[in-house]
Amino acid sequence: MSADISEIAAKMIEFSDGNVFDINHFMKVHGFARLIGLGEGLGGSMLETLEIAALVHDIGIQRCREKYGSTNGRLQEKEGMALAREFLRQFDLPSEQLARIVYLVGHHHSYFVADGIDYQILLEADFITVAGESPKFVKHDVEEFAEAVFRTKTGLRLLRSMYRLEKTDGQNE
Repeated sequence: MSADISEIAAKMIEFSDGNVFDINHFMKVHGFARLIGLGEGLGGSMLETLEIAALVHDIGIQRCREKYGSTNGRLQEKEGMALAREFLRQFDLPSEQLARIVYLVGHHHSYFVADGIDYQILLEADFITVAGESPKFVKHDVEEFAEAVFRTKTGLRLLRSMYRLEKTDGQNE
């Protein structure tokens, strides 16, 4: 049984309780994740897992604001896992898929340990979105992150195009 991505998105919008910035963020991450995933040849349950993870990746952010007064990525990972598991129970996902999504939520700010293409794409989609939302990122920061973290051809292509980056020898073509 495949999940209804549109229903999960709608429920996440409700869960976000009117926080338009957070809603726009996870919807953009979802869009980029889907685009990169399709560009990298993902389909079926792998693409579905990625899309769901993209929608719920920041599910712990509001709790972090309330509990810690911070949206620090490590805190989001810590708080997000249990929230994601509880939120996604209503969708009757296969246990392996649920476990993978919860794992991705709990590691989406851990940039150098990606253990699968779904994880890698989530990192890239989130960074593309954050870089566009934050005035603190300058071109040099984006270039450094691209060199250090980006691995997919599609993600690199989008990032280079959006931020007008030059290709370097260390990056995929």
